[in-house]
Amino acid sequence: MFTNNKPILFSAVQPSGNLTIGNYIGTIRHWPKMQDKYECLYCIADLHALTTIDKKKIKKSVLDTLALYLACGVDPNKSIIFVQSHVYQHSQLNWILSCFSYFGELSRMNQFKVKKHQNYIQYTNVGLFNYPILMASDILLYQTSFVPIGSDQKQHLELTCNIAKRFNSLYTDIFTIPKPIINKNGSKIMSLLDPKKKMSKSDINKNNVIFLLDDISSIFFKIKNAITDSDMPPKIYYDIFKKSGISNLLEILSACTNKDISTLEKELNGVFYGEFKNIVADYISKFLFKLQKSYIKYRNDENFLKKIITNGAFEARLRSEQTLKKVFSVIGIN
Repeated sequence: MFTNNKPILFSAVQPSGNLTIGNYIGTIRHWPKMQDKYECLYCIADLHALTTIDKKKIKKSVLDTLALYLACGVDPNKSIIFVQSHVYQHSQLNWILSCFSYFGELSRMNQFKVKKHQNYIQYTNVGLFNYPILMASDILLYQTSFVPIGSDQKQHLELTCNIAKRFNSLYTDIFTIPKPIINKNGSKIMSLLDPKKKMSKSDINKNNVIFLLDDISSIFFKIKNAITDSDMPPKIYYDIFKKSGISNLLEILSACTNKDISTLEKELNGVFYGEFKNIVADYISKFLFKLQKSYIKYRNDENFLKKIITNGAFEARLRSEQTLKKVFSVIGIN
């Protein structure tokens, strides 16, 4: 599978519920092009999902997510696609790296602090606290050079680099230090009704979110009610501070049309907000209709999906075992 002449790229998405258009725009839409430039490992992070997902639904969610990967253009003949729990080395390295990580640095993770305040502290499971170490294990296990991330994930990748440097300084340069790939636009799609917060598939109010498998008829309703602003006359341009709602819709429209935001600003000059929303909803609907048609084709062939993840797990285990053997050797585990 690997030719060893391209830098390695690792990326993963949790199968915790329906993926959103934010997941697509921020991460998955870039994966097909990356396959030609990098040696790509695309993971379905089911172990991470255990912190929040209904455990009874995880098997179905894994296959749903894989079918969406394929519908979005990920090619199993070009990339390794695998399920995290099928590669036991992730959990083994997770424990070892836990012994090289500090309580204080995990306590400072912004996402943990947000989730802790969203729940009563006594119901916050330990997985929510230490999952950044598992994330570090995911990345470092494959000698990853590049990780595509959203702007809100920079802190987690910085922690990964700190753990790797700490380990390397104590022993030898076992781990490659990964670098982030952060796209200028679309790295953080915001909530439709509250464009100051990130769009989340766990949002209680589903009108805040556009899911990749949404009923097409719901798209116009959701976009119609999306927050814009009260400028008179209406002005459509990108400014995340002054016009967060408009900017968010421009990000989505740019992804669905493959047009630069600067081009869209010129095309939409003088357009009223109602017409603008209709344009956005129309393009989203066309995009989702095509994607869902492809998704259904893949999802109906479970034997094909299971073959992909079986082959992917085999390939991932071969590569990850090389790193784990080096780690065991330097710390004295034989």
